[in-house]
Amino acid sequence: MAGTKYGKRYEDAVSLVEADREYAPSDAISLVKQMAAAKFDETVELHLRTSADPRHAEQQLRGVTVLPHGLGRTVRVLVFAQGDTAHDALGAGAEYVGADDLIQRIEGGWMEFDVAIATPDMMSKIGRLGRLLGRRGLMPNPRTGTVVQPQDVGNAVAEAKKGRVEFRIDRTAIIHSPIGKVSFDEQKLVENLAALVDAINQQKPSGIKGQLVKTAYLTTTMGPSIPLELAATMALRVD
Repeated sequence: MAGTKYGKRYEDAVSLVEADREYAPSDAISLVKQMAAAKFDETVELHLRTSADPRHAEQQLRGVTVLPHGLGRTVRVLVFAQGDTAHDALGAGAEYVGADDLIQRIEGGWMEFDVAIATPDMMSKIGRLGRLLGRRGLMPNPRTGTVVQPQDVGNAVAEAKKGRVEFRIDRTAIIHSPIGKVSFDEQKLVENLAALVDAINQQKPSGIKGQLVKTAYLTTTMGPSIPLELAATMALRVD
């Protein structure tokens, strides 16, 4: 943006990014770690500009994957469940489990959780939370594996804790997703990136003909964007 002033740390980081160069994924990750200068452990993020037209349902892309090395942060899981299923959720490590009590807390403005999971029988109860949870990407949805059968609640909680990420095309046709922290070993970040890209490729909408992704960038919470070699990035696979 014209007239925007950046701090010295940011300008120093920008100076490390070679003009007109697109970086191989491993080189970009190495550079991300070199540039990190914040006083906290920054998140490393992938940003993909797609060829999708979000106005068309057949070009929507939304999915989930579990990053092999997690996200480097504690994930607070909430489960809408009752009876034995509630006990299973607690046993699997969910921080918050309940039904009407949790619904009332959320309606009152409480949102201290990162993932919400529900069993099918709870969906009629939590439907009225759609406006509150939907705009934060927290509404349970079968397509993202957050509406699960009672016998699968434990596994769903474990996945959420381990590093489960949701990805989707936003209204500007871009996918934004974290892949870990700058403190991670380079190889772990490469493997997390590969898991995410592989999952996105597998979810390519049938309505998109030709190339799905037009440009790819890696960045951190406080750092500049690093252009990625598109072919090399989108060819990443989980071994």
